[in-house]
Amino acid sequence: MTDPTRVPVVIGVGDLRSGRAGSPADPREPLDLIHEATASALTDTGVDRDALVSRIDTIRAIKTASWSYDDLPGLLGERLGARAVHTSTTPIGGHWPAALLDRIAHDIAHGTSGVALLVGGEAQASVTNAFKQGTDPASLGWTTAPGGPPAFDPDDLGSPAMQRAGMIAPTRVYPLFENRLSHELGHTREQSIDWSAELYAAFSEIAGNNPAAWNPTLRTADDIRTAGPGNRMVTDPYPLLCNAMPFVDQAAAVVVTSLATARELGVADDHLLYVWGGAGATETPDVLARAELGRSAALADALRRTLEATDLRPADFDIVDAYSCFPVVPKLLVEHLGLPRDTVPSVTGGHSFFGGPLNSYTLHSIVAVAQRLRRDGELALVHGNGGYLTYQHVVVLGCAPHTEGYVGDPEPVQLPATAPETALDYTGDVEIVTATAEYGRDGNPSVGFLVGTTPDGRRVSGHTDAEGAAILSAGADLIGTVVHVTDNGGQLTVARIDTTSSEEHPQ
Repeated sequence: MTDPTRVPVVIGVGDLRSGRAGSPADPREPLDLIHEATASALTDTGVDRDALVSRIDTIRAIKTASWSYDDLPGLLGERLGARAVHTSTTPIGGHWPAALLDRIAHDIAHGTSGVALLVGGEAQASVTNAFKQGTDPASLGWTTAPGGPPAFDPDDLGSPAMQRAGMIAPTRVYPLFENRLSHELGHTREQSIDWSAELYAAFSEIAGNNPAAWNPTLRTADDIRTAGPGNRMVTDPYPLLCNAMPFVDQAAAVVVTSLATARELGVADDHLLYVWGGAGATETPDVLARAELGRSAALADALRRTLEATDLRPADFDIVDAYSCFPVVPKLLVEHLGLPRDTVPSVTGGHSFFGGPLNSYTLHSIVAVAQRLRRDGELALVHGNGGYLTYQHVVVLGCAPHTEGYVGDPEPVQLPATAPETALDYTGDVEIVTATAEYGRDGNPSVGFLVGTTPDGRRVSGHTDAEGAAILSAGADLIGTVVHVTDNGGQLTVARIDTTSSEEHPQ
């Protein structure tokens, strides 16, 4: 029988929103929101608060992007009266909640942690509204020592190659993955949009029943697929309602301990959720150094290792909750698991409707999954994604323990760069690997983005003017065709090849 002192369990969860879309509340800094969510999670355990807080020895925080804290765990511990000896704050990345839950479970299973808090939160709505009104949040009493406005790191935009190509924002990069995936699945551009719309309409319905959701207004598939006022096309094939909503005020917290400690504290057996473990993998942060742009090698690796360690099959999960900053991410999870394409991989509500609190979304997923498992279900898979499909981590939660206790591996596997040689300042024909177009506020394509392959197998990438964007706006329908390009420092001139003409290239 597995030693109960080495079996990690979630005993308390809590999350919240302050205000909602279209109805902001008075500005509140992230630390205040996180403290409130933590208090909710402690209450959720059903045990004496003081007895529980006195045993907290670990506080792990997800990095807050909307306000800077030099020592968020220390500030929270001081408010709680907890004397944690193990504290940390993550770097940027939406995979961290799943990865840290896995790490905390590992530490409990190995006896190096007793009671742990996993916390995160954002107040980007408050920050944005305050600055719009000419108010510095620091003047409202927000923590500045240590803390203050967040710093910006240009390296977070992307590699030098990506910056040269203009592929420096999630809204530009994720559609490239989407269109390549659609091509590989044999989907047209319209079929891609239809799948996204149906999937996100289901997410919207889920968000409408989540009390912590930022935008619980129900959106239909037609609402989502139809670009127009209030839902402009951002980057093909994603209108605004398919994009993450980071301007939210939300926070979440999770309490984890061992089965033995939970029983000692008096946590009810039907309240416990067992952390079986998971796995993570990392690809090169340089998207253009990856061979595959329609799949995620890191996600495939993390899923394979998790399923092998837990001895589970995809069909064994009652609940699958995907990261969903853009539709391609939950689609990839469904595809890599081999699930039916009408699967709705969320009990949280998705970034567009539940809200996208930057690095902390998957922490809210853990809360939603825990609450759902207590009501209905046996096993759940929670997925976190960071960067540009760069960092992947999945973790399994169950209503009963694994026969061997914790079986995860919190250390991510680093996958090598696999792309072909790069061709810089190339002129000639390329076969389009993937492409997309960003739209202006006037509703017309303004900038195009292309990744292509030369006849000798080298890779070309860059951005276009509006004329090129109009060509590349065909998205998935254009992939696999050949165009003529001229690359000048990453600025591409793109021309269709007239296959009816005797001339090789247009003049």
